[in-house]
Amino acid sequence: MISATLVLLVFILFVYNYYVRNGKNGRLINLIPGPPVYPIIGCIHPFLISRDDLWTFFTIACDTYSVIFKTWYCFVPVVYISHPDDLEVVLSNTKHNKKGFIFHMLRPLLHTGLFTSEEPKWHSRRKLLAHTYNLNIIQQFIKVLIKEGENMITSLNNSGNAVIKDLVPLLNEYMLNAVIEIGVGTSLRDLGMFQQQYREALERMHEPFISRFWKPWLYINWMFFLTSEGREYRKIVKMFEKFTDLAIIKRKFYHDCTNDKYLPNFDNDRSTKEDSSKSIGYNAKLQKNQFAMLDLLIAESRKGHMIDSDIKEEINTFIFMSYNTTMNSMCFTLALLAEHRDIQVCIVKKLHYSIELIETPIFIHIFLHTFLHTYNKRFFNYQFNDNADPG
Repeated sequence: MISATLVLLVFILFVYNYYVRNGKNGRLINLIPGPPVYPIIGCIHPFLISRDDLWTFFTIACDTYSVIFKTWYCFVPVVYISHPDDLEVVLSNTKHNKKGFIFHMLRPLLHTGLFTSEEPKWHSRRKLLAHTYNLNIIQQFIKVLIKEGENMITSLNNSGNAVIKDLVPLLNEYMLNAVIEIGVGTSLRDLGMFQQQYREALERMHEPFISRFWKPWLYINWMFFLTSEGREYRKIVKMFEKFTDLAIIKRKFYHDCTNDKYLPNFDNDRSTKEDSSKSIGYNAKLQKNQFAMLDLLIAESRKGHMIDSDIKEEINTFIFMSYNTTMNSMCFTLALLAEHRDIQVCIVKKLHYSIELIETPIFIHIFLHTFLHTYNKRFFNYQFNDNADPG
């Protein structure tokens, strides 16, 4: 009986393999070059290696096959695009931009926030958050970004001639400080021992997620959470939600105590004239007329547009995505800059020329304001364009 069942199971797998790989979509995918594909398992075996070796594998794969190549993770086809021009062609067409399975793996943490949701929720949430995801929140907290940048420079100066081989731990501390303060108005330095636990949890978040990506049988949530990695991932998610829940409770209590006096008013776009730092639960380091993203979401909830669970998933999305994308971009930029001395010389010359014309503090403010305005405005205009797609 057991033998017959196993034979039947293997037969079903081979039939399904033939159906998926030789169907209309499968035949089109197979036209794309890629590593050798085997029945059922596809070409998943080369990916069951360390993260460092994965980077080497992808580099070799791009050189061996093409800037566009495909793999099969069992019955799931994945196409890798490594050239920005090709990626632009895909993203400019809304027809095939539906969110893939990788977004569903983030839902235990981000639920159905802006990054992971689909139509129609994505469209309505995008319009609602257009008030918060704009340049104003970045411009208001430009002092936070400058402060953390100066703290990082001071740390580097104090390290003497020590060689920093890994940029991630260095950038992790200061970038996360800025993201948290902009997101919820709280400095991680004020959280005592919890801040270290939170930082370590954020660093550990990637391990179970990346490991899960290469194991298609773990794409199903209940199967993943039965594993040791799944249990670790669940603990991390609970820590994130605990921090966000506490931040929401404290900030809503503060606004209740002040009768919403210091909530941003989008109707007339004016800020409060009094310093809210004197009140309960407000971060004394925040300057007058500045709001955290959490304040902006609470203002929307007061209008009945959001509930606490909506606020939590958007705050988690903001922290997780802002931290990851910004830190990875900075790591890549600094690592790339380190390999091109001619570009370093060019940048130093431009900085010296500008500093000679304008006092340093003013120059920093003007430079950051101009850069953020010209670069991020294009990004936000695209992000919230009515013709944009949720994918």
